[in-house]
Amino acid sequence: MDGLHIENISMRFDLPDGTHVQALQDVSLEIKTGEIVSVLGPSGCGKTTLLNILAGFLAPTGGRVRMNGHVVQGPDAERGMVFQKGALFEWMTVRKNVSFGPRMKGMPKGERREIVDHLLETVGLQDFKEKAVYELSGGMQQRVALARCLANDPDVILMDEPLGALDALTREKMQGLVLKLWKETGKTVVLITHSVEEALLLGERLIVMAPRPGRIYREYELPFADRAVGADLRRVKKSDGFGDTRDEILSMIWEMEEEIMGRSETTV
Repeated sequence: MDGLHIENISMRFDLPDGTHVQALQDVSLEIKTGEIVSVLGPSGCGKTTLLNILAGFLAPTGGRVRMNGHVVQGPDAERGMVFQKGALFEWMTVRKNVSFGPRMKGMPKGERREIVDHLLETVGLQDFKEKAVYELSGGMQQRVALARCLANDPDVILMDEPLGALDALTREKMQGLVLKLWKETGKTVVLITHSVEEALLLGERLIVMAPRPGRIYREYELPFADRAVGADLRRVKKSDGFGDTRDEILSMIWEMEEEIMGRSETTV
């Protein structure tokens, strides 16, 4: 059974004072091989918790995740992670960062070099391969993080707010790069974001989550990711349906946030 299957996932965190937080409740979702899915929702809806379960960093308290037919029981090279901050080895060169995974797997040096050179050219960092990571801008570091993830050849790329810390112009360029890599590699991509516009642009499917407990509230099937590959992203954002869908989702999330604030005020 190909793809990523999320089956009735629940996650409860027990607190030292005897109370608990139900972060997720009965979340079910099927993600097809080669699909790019964006996940959006207000703070506290369990987006990152869900991604950490998919990565194998957390074991759910209920339900299970299956990947290509087998149950996910921990981290594995079949699932790569790109964090909001690159989690890179800052003292190492760009080349050594990207080659780290293949080197740990014992890949021959010549094959490793060929893969790394190809990836650095793909993400536009071929001229910076001998630079230390700390010498690079934030956007360039995220390109290194993408290349390092791809060097391990995962089936699924999990992205936790990977562009959130970038300035607007760099973020737009990186959105185009994410779409380019998705289309060229055929990888499955699951991307968490707080930006409605980014979720619309980068998701063939967009999942809106609601909080307390975290659950899937609504799903959208969208044409914008395909339209945006190799295109002017600003033009895509002005295309039919983009603005109306953005406003609908913004209103939806705003209502959720107001409900959360209302609950908080009644407990003070």
